[in-house]
Amino acid sequence: MPRWLNLAAAAAAFTWFGAVRAADVDPKIALITPADQIKWRKSRAADTAVLAGDPSQPGLYVELVKWHPHNMSHPHFHPNDRYITVISGTWWVGTGTKYDPDSTVPVHAGSFVRHFGKQIHYDGAKDEEAVIEIVGEGPETMTPAEQK
Repeated sequence: MPRWLNLAAAAAAFTWFGAVRAADVDPKIALITPADQIKWRKSRAADTAVLAGDPSQPGLYVELVKWHPHNMSHPHFHPNDRYITVISGTWWVGTGTKYDPDSTVPVHAGSFVRHFGKQIHYDGAKDEEAVIEIVGEGPETMTPAEQK
């Protein structure tokens, strides 16, 4: 094959591949929210972002919690099971009515935790930020436990 024909074929292929682009996703099929468009509600201990549903209403909800370093909840419980995936950092989890951050166990990024409804626990971040995703059934409430 002559060299000019190889170059012509390469140029045609380059032009064709250059014209190809990712197809737009049909918004009736999938809703994509880029990370920079997630709306975070800021607070001192942890920021939250509701991704789906409404935690204050009956039904399924999904939220992100970004625990700031050196912040933990105190012993409490929720009415329903909650399903938690650690997205980044290390999340620390303790159980029981005695608040003792030194007795918490590390849960690393990629790990999954199921918090059982009406069971007392506390959690948060130690030396680094921890981001978790919580899936639960609302209405989501947090009832403080009597500390002993």
